[in-house]
Amino acid sequence: MTKLFLVLHVLAAIVAVGPVTVAASMFPRVLREALAAPGDARPVTTLRTLHRICRVYGGLGIAVVVFGFATASSMDVLGSVWLIVSIALTFLAALVLLVLLLPRQEAALAALTAATAGDGTGAGAGAAEAADGAGRGVVVRPDARTSVLLGAYTGVFNVLWATVTVLMIVRPGSTTGA
Repeated sequence: MTKLFLVLHVLAAIVAVGPVTVAASMFPRVLREALAAPGDARPVTTLRTLHRICRVYGGLGIAVVVFGFATASSMDVLGSVWLIVSIALTFLAALVLLVLLLPRQEAALAALTAATAGDGTGAGAGAAEAADGAGRGVVVRPDARTSVLLGAYTGVFNVLWATVTVLMIVRPGSTTGA
């Protein structure tokens, strides 16, 4: 059963986390394209797709946690320091996604959509608001700074997941010889 849980855990990580890291990484660049060409609907369409990927696959990421706990339980390593650190980093990555990335992506999209719908030129782009994970409003007036912040938050998210991946492979203190 351990091997089945491990296979499902790794597959869930590849299928769920991989697309989020790529889509979130692409979002700031495409946002800059949308800001540079306010009348062009193509970047906004791409941004919608990237945001949807982040949202949907981020939700599917729950499977990574579920199968991870099942694997750790069957391997009897739930008390291992490397696993506890991995769990904490996974929780932090989820917070970054839910509180910093998704609400700002959503607000930037809303503002771009409102600006494009206004007069077709993007002139007069206003601010948009989206709720963060704590229910507070995040006001975004899309500009170059928004793109930089989203890039920084994405970098933190990706580094957290890379660290978890390294911990899962190296497993400090493991007696399996890996």
